[in-house]
Amino acid sequence: MPKRGKKYVEASKLYDRMSFYDVNEAIDLALKTATANFDETVEAHIRLGVDGRHADQQVRGAIVLPHGTGKTVKVLVFAKGPKAQQAEEAGADYVGAEELAQRIQQENWFDFDVVVATPDMMGVVGRLGKILGPKGLMPNPKSGTVTMDIAKALEEIKAGKVEYRLDKTNIIHTPVGKKSFGSEKLQDNFNALLEAVVKAKPAAAKGQYLKSVTVTTTMGPGIKVNTAKVQY
Repeated sequence: MPKRGKKYVEASKLYDRMSFYDVNEAIDLALKTATANFDETVEAHIRLGVDGRHADQQVRGAIVLPHGTGKTVKVLVFAKGPKAQQAEEAGADYVGAEELAQRIQQENWFDFDVVVATPDMMGVVGRLGKILGPKGLMPNPKSGTVTMDIAKALEEIKAGKVEYRLDKTNIIHTPVGKKSFGSEKLQDNFNALLEAVVKAKPAAAKGQYLKSVTVTTTMGPGIKVNTAKVQY
């Protein structure tokens, strides 16, 4: 076990590690145990009863959180001609085509958080799959990042759109806001995310879908959420 800091140990005394809490209680406790001297991110970790290795059990999508993420997101757009102009007008941080792909490949440049592409640019972007894929940056139609409606995609991303997807252990890790949001806004965001994940349940999923749900802050401990009371 790694040695825990004094603040973490003190925070751990505020809750029972083995207990499950209602959403409002879990978020309140997460905030109470957030003792870092910066505005910690609050995250949801959702373990699902699916096997993501099978295409028909994949869970992936995106949702605009009611209160955003509290983070300023830098967006890179792959587009040409009028669509590139649209992207610039809609507030994209970087717009381009082959030259941006080259910069990523040759300079290991990653000064962006989200990548959006028009469908006609996927030939160029596809070549970056091995670089962007592992970082979760590859544009995807399911998350609305491969689209002809660049302006709408940018508006949603800047408003606080988050993508949710399974990792290799069938867990979804998604930020739901900042500590400074306060309990009520974080609950709204958390519930919106959980509802979206529940709606995205694959038809092929059998047995218990929500295996475990945990709320945590950047430096704080994980607080278990009672999924039995989650009704959507």
